[in-house]
Amino acid sequence: MSFLNPVVLQRADPCVLLHDGTYYFTASHPQYDRVVLRRAEHLDDLQDAEEVTIWERHADGPMSHLIWAPELHRVDGRWYVYLAAAPHDHGTADVPGAAETFDHRIFVLENEAEDPFTGEWVERGQVDTGWESFALDATSVVLDGTQYLVWAQQDVAIPGHSNLYVARMADPWTLATPAVLLSRPEFDWEVRGFSVNEGPSVLVHGGRVYLTYSGAATGIDYAMGLLTAPADADLLDPASWTKSPDPVFVSSPENGQYGPGHNSFTQTPDGDVVLVYHARTYTEITVDPLFDPNRHARAQVLPFDADGNPVWGVPVPDTRPTPTSIEVLGPRGLPLPA
Repeated sequence: MSFLNPVVLQRADPCVLLHDGTYYFTASHPQYDRVVLRRAEHLDDLQDAEEVTIWERHADGPMSHLIWAPELHRVDGRWYVYLAAAPHDHGTADVPGAAETFDHRIFVLENEAEDPFTGEWVERGQVDTGWESFALDATSVVLDGTQYLVWAQQDVAIPGHSNLYVARMADPWTLATPAVLLSRPEFDWEVRGFSVNEGPSVLVHGGRVYLTYSGAATGIDYAMGLLTAPADADLLDPASWTKSPDPVFVSSPENGQYGPGHNSFTQTPDGDVVLVYHARTYTEITVDPLFDPNRHARAQVLPFDADGNPVWGVPVPDTRPTPTSIEVLGPRGLPLPA
């Protein structure tokens, strides 16, 4: 099975959730000022689906700037959005020992309604990870009835911008255990441009837990890495995890895809695993890569070999036109009003 790619234009950090036969989609809006949702019965229909804003940034305070990488999750019959937000749009060079980076923290929204497009989205506040520093890209997984949170955060004692951590949850916005360090930028591919481990996503398949993440700066060097653990292992024990020294999903010049990363996983109606990620179609970025809106959401089936291992392959070529300007498009590929 293949899809019309990009599945959604100009939406980076895509998160897709299949629930009761409907695909729900959220991602970073290129204006970094809101959380949006779409839904459709087929992945190919998400581009033309209505986009609804369910939350907007505050006028000031800790949730007022650079709203990044929202993720939609369903836990115990309720909807949750994990998002990163900052109190300003500049870095933290004034923090002793910190690399020049932003000042995000992780926040949670909750909706008790059956339909996430209705009901009230309630702010459950900041996730207390145990210390105050740049934190982002929280993702959730429930395994054998236990919810875990995986996220990226800076430790000023460790060189680089962000590492990966995991903790068990007491409820969807409260950690029940201290954060456990799983991965830090250490290999050459993870430190190109910036020293980064971020954008984690979890797939449980065939008795194993696959934890993907992204590393390097957000241009053409951006790529996906992998940690794996047995599904019956103690996920809070770093010794349970094996980290691949090489990236598993990288730019594909032959297919015109550059900087693939910040993925999520969903599935086809028949149960095949689908890898969802963003990438650009060009290498000459004339503005700060963070503010170039043309990271588009893409999807492709993730096959497995005879031994049950993922065959990651390469980003597939586009099958529908993509913009090459920095103009920000609305939900149906039309320019947003000025």
